[in-house]
Amino acid sequence: MNHHPIDNLITTALRSRGRITALTGAGISAESGIPTFRGPEGYWTVGSTVYHPQEMATYAMFCQNPKAVWQWYLYRWGVCLSAQPNAGHAALVTLERALGDRFALITQNVDNLHLRAGHRIGSTYQIHGNIGYVRCAAECHREIRPMPDGISPKKRHQDISETEWYRLHCDRCGGLLRPHVLWFDETYNEAYYHLESAWSVARHTALLVVVGTSGGTTLPSQVVHEVVGHNGIIIDINIEPTVFSHTAEAHRMGYTIRQQSSAALPRIAERIIRLFSETAPG
Repeated sequence: MNHHPIDNLITTALRSRGRITALTGAGISAESGIPTFRGPEGYWTVGSTVYHPQEMATYAMFCQNPKAVWQWYLYRWGVCLSAQPNAGHAALVTLERALGDRFALITQNVDNLHLRAGHRIGSTYQIHGNIGYVRCAAECHREIRPMPDGISPKKRHQDISETEWYRLHCDRCGGLLRPHVLWFDETYNEAYYHLESAWSVARHTALLVVVGTSGGTTLPSQVVHEVVGHNGIIIDINIEPTVFSHTAEAHRMGYTIRQQSSAALPRIAERIIRLFSETAPG
């Protein structure tokens, strides 16, 4: 493992004293058996109409047919609950524990697998929310709460009981609760989706490890471009070429790895931890 070309990049980042940040997307969770959002499993039938995921995951659809949206999300929540963190998730936890406050995790995933793997909530920026949490749709308050007691994950197209539907209402204003996720027709903010925090992390990142994300949403793209803009190092891990892998290849401080994250991340984490110990003062 000595003299690998990636070691020079990692050493440069570690000596800069900047942050080591991971940016993760659906690819890392696909290896745990969670279907990608835009895959065939995301399509949903309401009556005789088949909806695309991009149609179901909107505030407009929630206003139009909230029970159908909740039924879809409770099914997806069940899929997430049945999955287990994989070796890629575990490697990032090991990295966080070794680097402490120098490490940050920005994730697009709402499946909660990073937290279940052992990440600290304080250094985990869930920029698209968390499917296991809810908040008041009317925003009578901004508290984010775990899924209410008495709500069970659903099988595909399984009905929501009357008791469950009652519990999916706000105990303060009586209005509906909503899944704590960023919908396609909504925008990022700090209160719910860590917009300014993610920007701040990016500004102070010396090494960004991009894992399993295609770059299809704005905030992750801004994070990558910020790191490239101040000449930080980009390591892109993905089984397929993406916008971010092209960015890494064009960047003089970039490196791409065409492997599954469960194979690549343990090796990258080991390199970073080893070089971190070698570059530590004293």
